[in-house]
Amino acid sequence: MTFDELGLAEPILRAVVFQGYATPTPIQSQAIPRVMAGRDLLGCAQTGTGKTAAFALPILHRLTHAGQPPQGRGRRPSVLILAPTRELAVQIGESFHTYGRYAGLRHTVVYGGVGQNPQTRALQQGVDILIATPGRLIDLMGQGFIDLGAVEIFVLDEADRMLDMGFMPDVRRVIAKLPSRRQTLLFCATMPEPIERLAAAILRDPQRIRIAPVKATTELIEESVFFVPRQQKPRLLASLLGMRAVTRALVFTRTKHGADRVARQLNQAGIRADAIHGNKSQGARQRTLEDFKTSRTPVLVATDIAARGIDVEGISHVLNYDLPHEPETYIHRIGRTGRAGVSGIAVSLCDDEERKHLAAIEKLIRRVLPVERDPRVCERMGTGSEPVQRNLGKKASGEVPVPILSQAPTAGKSPERMGTGSELVQRNLGKKVRGEVPVPILSQALTAGKSPGRPGKKPRRAYTAPRARSRRYRTAI
Repeated sequence: MTFDELGLAEPILRAVVFQGYATPTPIQSQAIPRVMAGRDLLGCAQTGTGKTAAFALPILHRLTHAGQPPQGRGRRPSVLILAPTRELAVQIGESFHTYGRYAGLRHTVVYGGVGQNPQTRALQQGVDILIATPGRLIDLMGQGFIDLGAVEIFVLDEADRMLDMGFMPDVRRVIAKLPSRRQTLLFCATMPEPIERLAAAILRDPQRIRIAPVKATTELIEESVFFVPRQQKPRLLASLLGMRAVTRALVFTRTKHGADRVARQLNQAGIRADAIHGNKSQGARQRTLEDFKTSRTPVLVATDIAARGIDVEGISHVLNYDLPHEPETYIHRIGRTGRAGVSGIAVSLCDDEERKHLAAIEKLIRRVLPVERDPRVCERMGTGSEPVQRNLGKKASGEVPVPILSQAPTAGKSPERMGTGSELVQRNLGKKVRGEVPVPILSQALTAGKSPGRPGKKPRRAYTAPRARSRRYRTAI
C-alpha cells in the first residue's frame, strides 16, 4: 500500500510527497483509514513506528475535507492533542506544520516552563489544532484563554507515560470539559490495566490496533550486555564512548540526578555530553536537544520520561547505564537507534542488583543478550584478560564473591594513586577519590601499631571517672 491509495486530500498528500514518503508504516496503513472514517481508535505501538503521522495525517484530511475553517480572531480549536512532555508536544507541533503546510490550517503548542504570553497571543488569534501538556492547558483554561466546547477530535498520546507521570487526574479534568459527541484517539506504547480502564471509559466502540508487540526488537540493532560492578560503570561508559565509532549516542539513566552525574563524569573524562530531564528549564532543554541534533554535543544523557519526546535521526549508539525496571521500556530505549534501515548498537551495563531486570528483559525478547567480551575494555576496566562471566558477583562453592579488580590498571601508578598513601587511608578509606575506583584496603600493615578503631585516627582515651568533689566544695555549692 502507498499513501496514494489511502485517499488523503490533495494538500495533505502533496506535503507527504514533498517529505519524500511513499509507503506508510504498518500503524499508519491501519490507523489512517479508520480515523478518516470517524471511528474511535485505540493504538498500541512502540516508539519509532510512526504514531504521530498515524493521527496527524487523517486529522488534517478531515479538517481539510470539511472545507475552509472560519477565519478571524477567537475561533476555538476543533482538535485537542494531549502529550505528556514538552518535547513530545513540540515534536507533534512540528509534524502538523510539516504535513499541513498546504492545508491553510492554524495550530499552536502550549506547555509549561516558559512564559505564557506568546501562547496566549496565538490562542487569541484563533487556532484549529491545539497541542498541549496537561498542566499548562488546565492553567490557561482556568484563566479563560481556552474553551474546549468546539473540540471534535481528541487525541491522548503516550497515555501510558501520562499514567507514569501522575497526569491521570489532570487528564480526567480535561476530558470532563470536552463535548460528549467527539472522536477520541488513544495511543500508547504499553497497555497496563489502568489504561485499559481509561480506554473503556472514554472510547466508544473503538477500533483496536496493536503493531509490533513488544516481544521482539529489530534485527538492525546489535545488542549486548556488560556485567560490571556499579562503582565501575562510569569508567566503563567512558571507555565505550571513547573506543567505539560513536557519531551520536543516547545514554539512559533511571533518575534525574543520575543523568546530571553521568554527564558531569563524561565531561571530566573529555567526552562532550549533556543531560536532559524534567528539572531543567524549557529553554535549557531545547538548547540541549539542538546541540544534540547538530552533534555539537554528541552524547545525550536522558531519563525515560524526558526521552519520550526526543525524535533525532542518526543515533548510532544507545547505552543503558541503568537497566529499566519495566522490560518494555528497554524496547523503547533501544528503538532510538537502528531506524530507517540503518544499523545501530545498544549496550547495557548490568550490575549485580540489576540481574533481575535483565532476566525480565530477556524473557520479554525471548533470547539471551550476548555478553560483551572486548579485551581492550576488560583491560582498561581492570577485569583482566578473562572474559566477564554471567556469574559475576555470585557465590561459588561457598566462597565470598571477589570484586573484579585486577592489577592491570594499577601498573605504573604510585602508591598514593592506588590508595596506599597515609592520607588516603586516614581520610578516604573505601571512598572514591577524584573519580578513581575505590580499592578495599584491609591488611594488617595498615593497622599495625594502631589501636582498634578507624585506621589513622588517634586512639581514644580510656574512660576515667570524674574525681569526687571535696566536702568543702560541695558545701559551698
